Amino acid sequence: MGSMKPDTPPPRLLDDVIPDVGKVVEILASAAPYTPLGGWFWPGQDEAVPTRAMWFQNDWVHGDLKVPGSDLFLDHPEVTQAAKEFYGAEVIVPHTLYVNLMVGVEKCGPAHTDNPVFEGRNRGNTPMWLLRTMFWSGLFERWSIRQATSIWWMNDVEGGGLRYWPEGPDRPPTRHFGRMANTALVGDNHGMFHQVEEVGPFGLPSQLVTARAELAPARDGSEDWEVLDRGEVVYRAPLAGFRISVLWKAHVYDSEEDREARQSRELSLEEVARILSEDLGTKGSTLRLDLDCLDDPLQSEAFSEVYPEAHPIDAGPSIFDAYS
Repeated sequence: MGSMKPDTPPPRLLDDVIPDVGKVVEILASAAPYTPLGGWFWPGQDEAVPTRAMWFQNDWVHGDLKVPGSDLFLDHPEVTQAAKEFYGAEVIVPHTLYVNLMVGVEKCGPAHTDNPVFEGRNRGNTPMWLLRTMFWSGLFERWSIRQATSIWWMNDVEGGGLRYWPEGPDRPPTRHFGRMANTALVGDNHGMFHQVEEVGPFGLPSQLVTARAELAPARDGSEDWEVLDRGEVVYRAPLAGFRISVLWKAHVYDSEEDREARQSRELSLEEVARILSEDLGTKGSTLRLDLDCLDDPLQSEAFSEVYPEAHPIDAGPSIFDAYS
């Protein structure tokens, strides 16, 4: 099974990360609209039914996508240096920026680790359930590419803290909450469980939206942002009322030689299937990875029973619990 306790130190907290937060507001507006969180956390939901919390997201950098202005985060020298020191590594290669905007989320997000990356295998060419099976099986560590993560928060809101488990899922979590504006937590979110806590304002009726909802600046010249769902404005508030975070991810290599070697190798799906088959055989299981049915949820469920994920203690109730 994958590591139950990270072999890395606790994440590092950085203060005053972005000198001019106004530039971030400009990027946020230019990259709008934002859509509700879905993906592997929320499979098979009817896009026309209001089942989603007001947790909106978007990529700023991913693959060939690069939003203008995103270099403000992507090439941040202090974050990059913190990642090098965290891992004791020489080479940090940023590759992803991901943005969350949240408001009125009455329960926590999922307590989870981020999806792993292997030589030649990532979320662009491999189902997320299989990537996670590869990690939790513990069979593919030699092909694993370490990932550094920074989470930056733009503002302070009611609630919205981060719960995380630096000592492993069987030890009590730590929290970053309260004074979060313009801070960043740099560490290993691929090996460390973490969870977004409830986001205010609290005490209001629960507002759910469909997967087709969009969040964008209001068109009346004000500083408000609006949630538009099925042709109607269902929520409106100043941008400062939303919990806003920017996630930065980078590949980590011990050296330039390590980077070149790893980029020259690729773990094929056929090799993944062979390695899993050998291990399943030693377990006396008849289950095998069918590469022609990677989208079959029954197959992913079967593998999750053989290679289960850990569940961290003291995790808060999640908005996704009903769909797990």
